[in-house]
Amino acid sequence: MSGSSATLNKIVGDRGVLDTKSIANRATSFWNPAPMQAKALVRPATSEDVSGILRHCNSSGQSVITQGGLTNCVSAVEPGLDDIVLSTEKMTGVIEIDKVGGTAIVEAGTVLQTVQETVAKEGMYFPLDLGARGSCTIGGNIATNAGGINVLRYGMMRNLVLGLEAVMADGTVMTSMNRMLKNNAGYDMKQLFIGSEGTLGVVTRAVLRLFPRPASRQDALVAMTGIEDVIRFLGKLQHELAGNLSAFEIMWGAYYRAVTGENGHRPPLPRDYPFYVVFQAEGSDPDADDARFERVLGDALEEGLIADAVLPKSAAETRAIWEIRENFEPALVKPPFYLYDVSLPIRDMAAYVASVEENVRKRWSDGRCVALGHMADGNLHFFVAPMEDGDFHMASDECVYGPLQQYGGSVSAEHGIGLEKICWLPHSKSTAEIQLMRTLKKSLDPNNILNPGRVLGP
Repeated sequence: MSGSSATLNKIVGDRGVLDTKSIANRATSFWNPAPMQAKALVRPATSEDVSGILRHCNSSGQSVITQGGLTNCVSAVEPGLDDIVLSTEKMTGVIEIDKVGGTAIVEAGTVLQTVQETVAKEGMYFPLDLGARGSCTIGGNIATNAGGINVLRYGMMRNLVLGLEAVMADGTVMTSMNRMLKNNAGYDMKQLFIGSEGTLGVVTRAVLRLFPRPASRQDALVAMTGIEDVIRFLGKLQHELAGNLSAFEIMWGAYYRAVTGENGHRPPLPRDYPFYVVFQAEGSDPDADDARFERVLGDALEEGLIADAVLPKSAAETRAIWEIRENFEPALVKPPFYLYDVSLPIRDMAAYVASVEENVRKRWSDGRCVALGHMADGNLHFFVAPMEDGDFHMASDECVYGPLQQYGGSVSAEHGIGLEKICWLPHSKSTAEIQLMRTLKKSLDPNNILNPGRVLGP
């Protein structure tokens, strides 16, 4: 590796390359605290640096694992001893904000929360939002086509990227920094890289779509007694709040009880209801929006759609109810535990969750399964804990993915495939689709150096 290290040093400088010993104090990922193992970690500062790194690695057949904030949930960025890690940690910054055009040019290593806060100072709003906002990066959000809590109103990351720059496996810099909402000039090249999990190229910069910062925001946490009431309540909010409804998050009672109480978050509502929903609306007229929000909530109480409700009166109270949804650590009482991210039609959710819960009960007498998710866009998450020592990942996968296929669901709604879900990809993609994906990979990365083995396997 000495000759390769010398070449990498010439490209990024001595401080830009960390050897195996120097990265041993880094965790492998957010989910894996074991020391990171790799031949080296390279920290480029520019697209030209990335180009030089990939050109060198491609010529020598050296595998490259691209890393951002290390919050990936499907083992897509965990390196091995034979890999070089390309970290975007030095490629940070909001380069430009165009308030008239509603765009921002951002480097790939910029943390999502930094983007949110930077554009907010200019009276603008970047709506992608998820629990890992303080760690995840824009490049990682693009590579996984991140979703989060605001997909209902603003769409996935794919809807929020107007243009991007990516470096191909051979070092070619593909610049497509489009700033227009409408651009129908040939193939939309950015779509190749959004959601590709770093297997087709390394995203270095992006043009993000911004919106005017909302003048009002309303939040509430409600308790409900039946899934049909939850579905009817969602329909009521979508109809009566029109385009203002931006988030609608469901928590099954088992999840709410697992994260609240003596060792968890303070429960704003009693802990014995079957379902809980935290939702958010954003608008442009604070007085009118507040009045309408409270009226709709009051009507739902009178109609019996909701059993109880709490409206936060301060920013701290608002943050507290969202922490119940986003901070799930109190539920992770005994490892191992397995996180899932699936999507399916809303009408089938109750039957599907019941099937998963039954599968877990049959497999482990003391096993736990808690469900929550972005219900309005069809996305559910599970935490499965066998409550036994051992590696039960495959058995747990079978409990969750086994009944999913009959509903036409997807094994990944927003986290991707990585290494963990490769064998389950045929549940969601046809043979022809997978073959076309392989053709694209072979065409753009013929030496298979970019995140090899991820998404499609060997």
